[in-house]
Amino acid sequence: MLAARFSRALDWLYPPRCRSCRERIFGQDEDYFCRSCREKIRLISHPLCSTCGRPFLDTRGEDHLCGACLAHPPCFQKARAWACYPGEENEGHPLREVVQRFKYGRKVSLGKPLGRLMARGCSGLFFESHFDLVIPVPLHPKRLRWRGFNQAVILAREVGRLWQLPMEPFLLLRSRETPPQTQLSEEERKKNMRRAFSLNPAKPVDGKRLLLVDDVYTSGATVNECSRTLIRAGAKEVCVLTLARTV
Repeated sequence: MLAARFSRALDWLYPPRCRSCRERIFGQDEDYFCRSCREKIRLISHPLCSTCGRPFLDTRGEDHLCGACLAHPPCFQKARAWACYPGEENEGHPLREVVQRFKYGRKVSLGKPLGRLMARGCSGLFFESHFDLVIPVPLHPKRLRWRGFNQAVILAREVGRLWQLPMEPFLLLRSRETPPQTQLSEEERKKNMRRAFSLNPAKPVDGKRLLLVDDVYTSGATVNECSRTLIRAGAKEVCVLTLARTV
């Protein structure tokens, strides 16, 4: 109680700032974007694909499988995200700008609020206590040395903390270095990811229900290959949680 009052007093004296435009935020508890920036972010809503979570353009009707999941069912059981991520370069999109600063601008301090936003915004999309472990999508050691941190680990740690689930950052390994996915077609992304991951032999997953965490779901090739590796290793179920997904 005392800590909550102290936190509110600090917010009154030093109002938090929007993570995108840096404007001060007044009277918006537990928010990380100002009202103007928040209005530009499209949250994922129903109806959507019951497997991959892709929202449909037609806002009428119930959730159902999309054409891609019908044609090629993914290895994960369900994927969900908090908001839509613009597929095209959009310098004015607040969520894209913040994610880009977090990943490529090495603004590690953005990871914790983004992880909180993802965990709180997606609460209720899964039966959280159903999972045994939270697993971040790994980076190859060379990419990790270049970037200095794995953004998925920071997000997964916050999800695990808020959902009261253990997080295991060294269970899934990036065993093969792959070119960046950004300029590849969907089919090229799938080929690029094949056999790119392996399991740490010291950390078995037999019979476990796993929540795989990453920052952005684009084609789904990365999380699907991770899920394939985990299922082949004996995992009972893999679900996917991302901050955003390209639509």
